[in-house]
Amino acid sequence: MNPTSEYELTIIIPLYNEVENLPRLEERLSSFLPSCICKACVLFVDDGSSDGSGTAVREICSRHRDFYYIAFSCNEGLSAALKAGIDYTGSAYVGYIDADLQTAPEDFNLLLEHIRGGGYSLVTGIRASRKDSVFKRIQSGIANGFRRMMTHDGALDTGCPLKVLHTDCAKRLPLFKGMHRFIPALVLLQGGGNLYADSCKALPACRR
Repeated sequence: MNPTSEYELTIIIPLYNEVENLPRLEERLSSFLPSCICKACVLFVDDGSSDGSGTAVREICSRHRDFYYIAFSCNEGLSAALKAGIDYTGSAYVGYIDADLQTAPEDFNLLLEHIRGGGYSLVTGIRASRKDSVFKRIQSGIANGFRRMMTHDGALDTGCPLKVLHTDCAKRLPLFKGMHRFIPALVLLQGGGNLYADSCKALPACRR
């Protein structure tokens, strides 16, 4: 039996050579889960790490009842790792956050308030206080503008690594390199409907 099916939310964390971030990640996630507004678990996806991350993740999961992991034998890329986590997930909702914690796990509660009973297939955050360099923020702004022009997905910051989706919707996303950058557009192509935006930290979202 897939253990994630016992939860309402599975938080996927793809990682590749993140051993230095794992102690802080373990602390933040283990602190967040008891305060999550639904029963949630963590699913690490080790993307063929070569720095000891895989061993560290196994040790972390042995210490926490609600932590799980799957692993690739070699590096396959972020989109493949994310898709593998989604395909493994058995809970009603699936979330995504990066291992470097540029976004806060606590913000999952904001997203969950909108997707539970709100009629949305996807709720995604917007990075309000980014730590990137000026050059990287300019690059991201140009990329987001070009993507919106081409896809008309309405998402202000598709690169924000904080998302919650209905799992049945997420499982229909096609796998290709760079897929994670186009999740809002791919949801819309499935008939996800209109986009919704909240004025607080998050939340462009696709109505089911």
